[in-house]
Amino acid sequence: MVGSRITVIPTSGSRAGNTELRVGIVSKDYPETVIDNSDLVRDWASVLRRATALDDGRLVLAAEDGLELT
Repeated sequence: MVGSRITVIPTSGSRAGNTELRVGIVSKDYPETVIDNSDLVRDWASVLRRATALDDGRLVLAAEDGLELT
């Protein structure tokens, strides 16, 4: 997945308040930090797995379910 061109799909709970789709390239994957949500005993604040360099110059962290291959 690193190096893949993706679209970041913003969630309704995004603190940025921006709902526009953003395109970028996955720059880092953190598989060793992924925790199963059932182990967290909560359904919010899921682990963010991928660092993505957006085309507009920002670096964002996103969970796998918030990304779509472009």
